[in-house]
Amino acid sequence: MMEKKKSRVARYIGRFMAVLGVTLLAVIAGLYGVMWICVHGPSEEAKELFVLSVRETSAGGFLANIYLSDEEIAQIEASNVIVETDEVTDTSIVTIAKKEENIIKEQVATSTVTKPKHIVETAYDTAITVENGIEFHDIEGATFTGKMMVVADPSRVIIGTPRDRYDGQAGISVPEIAERYGAIAAVNGGFFVDTGGVGDGGTPIGFVFSQGEFRYGGTNQTHNMMGFNEEGILICGKMTGAQAIEMGIRDGLSCDPFLVINGEGLNVSGKGGGLNPRTAIGQRADGAVLLLTIDGRQATSLGASMADMVDVMLAFGAVNAGNLDGGGSTVLYYDGEIRNVVMSIYGARGVPNAVCVLPES
Repeated sequence: MMEKKKSRVARYIGRFMAVLGVTLLAVIAGLYGVMWICVHGPSEEAKELFVLSVRETSAGGFLANIYLSDEEIAQIEASNVIVETDEVTDTSIVTIAKKEENIIKEQVATSTVTKPKHIVETAYDTAITVENGIEFHDIEGATFTGKMMVVADPSRVIIGTPRDRYDGQAGISVPEIAERYGAIAAVNGGFFVDTGGVGDGGTPIGFVFSQGEFRYGGTNQTHNMMGFNEEGILICGKMTGAQAIEMGIRDGLSCDPFLVINGEGLNVSGKGGGLNPRTAIGQRADGAVLLLTIDGRQATSLGASMADMVDVMLAFGAVNAGNLDGGGSTVLYYDGEIRNVVMSIYGARGVPNAVCVLPES
């Protein structure tokens, strides 16, 4: 009797494993077929977007090498870039509004409700709401959906870090960083060492300034810098750590690439990159801070290219803007909840810093 039961259980397990194995093989074969069509099909644009999109990921970059040579990949990447610039922010083009002018009434912006005059509505908008002095714009493009947060008072925006100093410990999630500073909202910040897509978020790339302290980077190193000075003006430019200190950076981090400098979108060759989840920060001429997150790697939102990011930032009136870490790191946190679709199997990843919005004073 026991032998019959064991035999029956073994048969069931065997059948289950066989079905599972066949299903996995079918999925793998299907994915391989889809990628093969993207690369070798009639659409040159689909081929380029596939290569650029996977090459921007830490873990999936090798997929392009299955179908194409290193030379072909290099040629595609070279024809889809944002041209770098040595230009630095002209602080005179930004005039910070007085705090009393920054007050926004709590409301939902619809056809039956009068919007504050300074709310910038664009062709990307599908809905606008205002809470806790922050505008939330639901946006939609040809290949993406996302959110733009607009914070009128730049003094509310700081760079939060996992600890007071970087000592080799792993990073923590955006919600955890926000809670550490009592922030009402936050998005992920700068890039970090992420070999193979399994980095722990403990080692930033570039500079980190937080609340007047130079937290990470060497004074003689040169990186793209985006940081607020004491007046709340977002300064962008390639500079050394020493130059950033001289400019009086209060809170800032490194970005890659810049998107807008002094009111002009940077020159984009091709798409400037693949379709992926994105995060960016910018500032309007009136001092309002723009925090953009784009969902990606979903059927309903493939993601945005760098050309898309430039267009969205310009549409919202950015005079300076830069691209932050994206992909599986992209997180929008507000009022105790993550408000976007996080494309990481771990959920919100550990990161080295976050752009935090403090409560209204």
